[in-house]
Amino acid sequence: MKALAYSLVLGLLSVACTTSTTSTEPVNVQEMNQQFIRAWNSKESDKIIAYLADDVQFVQGSSHWQGKSEVSNKWVRETLPTLDDLKTYAVSSGTDEKTAYEAGTFSVDVLPANQGEPHGTGEGNYMLLWKKGTDNNWKLSYAQLEDLPVHVK
Repeated sequence: MKALAYSLVLGLLSVACTTSTTSTEPVNVQEMNQQFIRAWNSKESDKIIAYLADDVQFVQGSSHWQGKSEVSNKWVRETLPTLDDLKTYAVSSGTDEKTAYEAGTFSVDVLPANQGEPHGTGEGNYMLLWKKGTDNNWKLSYAQLEDLPVHVK
C-alpha cells in the first residue's frame, strides 16, 4: 500500500504536460504539475499517460521503472485506483528553456485493498522533472518519490 501511495505521488510528480510554448516564453512548472495532479485526482489515466515522455523514468525506493510503457503500466494503471486526493507542496522549483523541475512534499489518501480494511494516509517527498521536446511540448521525464510509512486514518 505504501509503495502504491508514493508511486502515485511520483507519477503525480511524474506529471507531464503538453503545454506548448515558444523557446523564449517561460514555462510555469507549477501549472504543469497542477494539470497532472488534476488528471490524477480525476482518475484520467489516458491523460496522465499523455503527459509522460517516451523515455520517462520513475524511482521510488528500490523500484525503478523506465520507458512510457513500463511506467504507465506499473505506476499509473496499478496505482491510480488505490489513491485519492493527491496534494503537493512545492519547496523548490526552477526552469530554463528546455527543463523545469519542482520538488517538495506530498500527501495522499490511500484506499483499502479490501472491504473492511482502514483507509490510510501517505506522505513523503517528491521531485518531478519536465523536458521540452523538439515539438515544443513539455513532458514528464523523471519522477522520484521518497515516502514515509502509510498511516491508518
